[in-house]
Amino acid sequence: MINLEPQQFVSWEQPIEMLYACHGRVKNFCSQLKILPDYLAKNGVNQAVKNDVQQILNYFNIAAPLHHDDEENDFFPVVAKYHAHSQQTIDELERQHFILHDNWHKLSLQLTELIQDKRDHIDAELIANFIAGYDVHIALEEPLFALGKDCISETELESMGKVMAARRQL
Repeated sequence: MINLEPQQFVSWEQPIEMLYACHGRVKNFCSQLKILPDYLAKNGVNQAVKNDVQQILNYFNIAAPLHHDDEENDFFPVVAKYHAHSQQTIDELERQHFILHDNWHKLSLQLTELIQDKRDHIDAELIANFIAGYDVHIALEEPLFALGKDCISETELESMGKVMAARRQL
């Protein structure tokens, strides 16, 4: 039975909920990555693994950078406008985006080689670093999402959602 989570039904008309939904996808993909080394050791590389790894590559190569752009260009500035004290947290989150992208670059090289049959394992430490980075990042970021829900007007949210959707050419 498929478990449909509410976050799957949000739209760009609710941009903060979409930011949360992106985090849900990050967590799901990180869960898959976490079990990947043991799975490969027991089962080897098969088409199912390649399909799952390709989905992970697609998400973190395309959607995750767009998500970070949504935050840095659209969401963070509006939250900072209402809550100047949040700027230090925002600065840290933006710094972390560089680290997350660097961790992803290292991991994605191995994942790409895996689906190209150039390797049969993934460095578990790379996966652990990648997941740990997102765990810290999401824990720091989601309180800002809650803050944004309390302070950003419906008009600003509507405008923000349109910009985010346009970024994806929806």
